[in-house]
Amino acid sequence: MIRILSGASFKAAGGLLKDIQSRQLHGTFDIAVVGAGIVGLATARELILRHPSLSFVLLEKEKELSLHQSGHNSGVIHSGIYYTPGSLKARLCVRGATLAYEYCEKKGLPYKRCGKLIVAVEQEEIPRLKALYERGMKNNVRDLTIVDGKGIRDREPYCRGIMALDSPYTGIVDWRMVALSYGTDFKEAGGTVVTEYEVNDISMIKESSAGSTEGMKYPLAVRDNKGNEVRCRYVLTCGGLYSDRLSQISGCSREPRIVPFRGDYLVLKPEKNYLVKGNIYPVPDPRFPFLGVHFTPRMDGSIWLGPNAVLAFKREGYKVYDFNAQDFADALLFRGLQKLIMRNITYGVGEMYRGLFIGAQVKNLQKYIPELSLSDVIRGPTGVRAQALDRDGNLVDDFVFDGGVGDVGSRVLHVRNAPSPAATSSLAIAEMIADEVENRFTL
Repeated sequence: MIRILSGASFKAAGGLLKDIQSRQLHGTFDIAVVGAGIVGLATARELILRHPSLSFVLLEKEKELSLHQSGHNSGVIHSGIYYTPGSLKARLCVRGATLAYEYCEKKGLPYKRCGKLIVAVEQEEIPRLKALYERGMKNNVRDLTIVDGKGIRDREPYCRGIMALDSPYTGIVDWRMVALSYGTDFKEAGGTVVTEYEVNDISMIKESSAGSTEGMKYPLAVRDNKGNEVRCRYVLTCGGLYSDRLSQISGCSREPRIVPFRGDYLVLKPEKNYLVKGNIYPVPDPRFPFLGVHFTPRMDGSIWLGPNAVLAFKREGYKVYDFNAQDFADALLFRGLQKLIMRNITYGVGEMYRGLFIGAQVKNLQKYIPELSLSDVIRGPTGVRAQALDRDGNLVDDFVFDGGVGDVGSRVLHVRNAPSPAATSSLAIAEMIADEVENRFTL
């Protein structure tokens, strides 16, 4: 199934996005939301739709919205196969996928339900594949089936494997377009969006001017690095790659710590796009912390291959040589990352090697598409993942909420970790965060 926007629809959306990015600051608000990635945008939208009588401001440090993780991902609408049955991630992903498809239909946003095969190429992978099937069934993943080698070739003529999970409900979409549409909804509902506002302080206002009650009604000040100030009753942060630092400035612990991992993609040359029809994924190996390379069709018709997963030397470092001293030191001096590296040293070296020598990555991909050759691929885009780690080196795979301390603590809520697949689950995550806001704050 596919939905395509007309040229007129694209033009109309573009006009709204220009309006969203304008800087409008009125000074005082009921709630300030910090961070305009897909989670922040979805949550701001959900809150203003629930509470239209309140005033909201969305603060974003970049010139545009949704520039980082939300705009640098594979674009997959996941169906919820991988996650522990009954877990929050599983429930949010399954509900989120349904809400995402419904939202795209309602807004006329293009998507394609192209499906996904999780392919076993070795006999030893079959028990893990069958266990994944059981997980998917317990998670109520739609239309999930097991297919044999012939079934694989029927769906992906150039893919080779001995058994696979077929998930036709998996799709693709441009998640940045979806995120910007959330922003349009927020703006049209009366919300204010302020860009180029990098928050560096959240604190209580010490006093009000003579005869003013502003300090009592709007007791929090959210300041940026240029000296600007927004006053509000409550603050919600959805900081992604900077969520731990935003939490720290209001007096919270920085743990779990955010460690950035860069993922480099290859791109199939256009004349070879016939090799891949839908998403083709490996059977995940529980010994390793990340999923492994896969084949992902994109809405623009291109095919991405990868990614690998290597430590980024800058939180928003999309190039191999991007470096930030503070980010690098924060990561390497953190005991949690040191422990993760020591437990996965062989895997990590392999990831770095495959990142430097694309022939090694192509060799891995040839297990699934034997006809693929080194001459068929070029280096492609890169994304950076905000991976939360605890001090024992464990990947924090669930949501973490935190408040500040003292007077600030009762008025600030930090979304410390919104784990993958946050884009797929964004509307469901927004519902959960909005519930948390309503439970903690007196709106």
